[in-house]
Amino acid sequence: MAGKRAVVLFNLGGPDGPAAVEPFLFNLFIDPAIISLPNPFRWLIAKMISRRRAPIAREIYANIGGKSPLLEETQAQAAALEAALNGPGNPETKVFICMRYWHPMSAETAKAVAAFQPDQVIELPLYPQYSTTTSGSSLKDWRRAAVSAGVTANARAACCYPTADGLIAAQADLVAAGIAAAKETGAPRVLFSAHGLPKKVIAKGDPYQWQIEQTAAAVIDALRGRGIDGFDPVVCYQSQVGPLEWIGPATEDEIKRAGADKVPLVVVPIAFVSEHSETLVELDIEYREVADHAGVPAYHRVPTVGTAPAFISALAEVVVTASGQGARTCHPSGARICPGEWSACPCVA
Repeated sequence: MAGKRAVVLFNLGGPDGPAAVEPFLFNLFIDPAIISLPNPFRWLIAKMISRRRAPIAREIYANIGGKSPLLEETQAQAAALEAALNGPGNPETKVFICMRYWHPMSAETAKAVAAFQPDQVIELPLYPQYSTTTSGSSLKDWRRAAVSAGVTANARAACCYPTADGLIAAQADLVAAGIAAAKETGAPRVLFSAHGLPKKVIAKGDPYQWQIEQTAAAVIDALRGRGIDGFDPVVCYQSQVGPLEWIGPATEDEIKRAGADKVPLVVVPIAFVSEHSETLVELDIEYREVADHAGVPAYHRVPTVGTAPAFISALAEVVVTASGQGARTCHPSGARICPGEWSACPCVA
């Protein structure tokens, strides 16, 4: 295609300093995709939870310099993707960042995209696995802001890419290194750890858990295709909060089980593509302490894919493929990949 193409990268966002922690949390909990109550009840609960959790969250961020590194991580990915997409024969492409709960948020990003005056907009969540609570919420908020800002270009979305070749290759490279290090202390157990969700979200047809399992299975197949075997894979979920019943097994419980079994661990952040508090604090500090107390012989945390060339190539391929598809919100292939029971999948049938 000729003309100008805008790519909007969606991510969670994170506080840029201690003073931003409470408003960041409020923005999170006021999202109806997170707390589904009507206002004013949702506003009151979001205010109460953010105020109560802010001191704890500030302590968490104090471990990593007082703020989230997610914006800088996403900026590096955006720069790498923009370089991959521009060049002879390609449309002029500019990559924009749109964070859901802290700056730059939808309204400011939409104004920047409108000023660029693109002929096409590709909406690309940095969540490989689709959930109504992440990609779904970001896309809904972005589209509202885009209309308000006068973004009128043809828009297409790649809602998910859980088994994209480059994503799986990048993950397999990192996991292979972790397995090699862990094998010095025995046959390892590989924990594919993803952010959890309440069971009621999955019960409403959210395909997130199914897609997490597809990503993990593809990485396992890639490793075994390279002749790497002799490890015990487990999919598990972290970051559970509140009284609701969450999907499992819980990562913390699996760490304790590994301690009881005296097996080394390789911990893989399978749903995160950027380093942030849930990798740098929860996995690296809090869960490592759990592992030490449980008697886990070795604990190896695999890095996120970040700007790994294979992952950036995967994102570029997703953009190029989505550019030629007619579906506004779909898997880059243009086809629905989720089984029918996952009714919250946004892909066309």
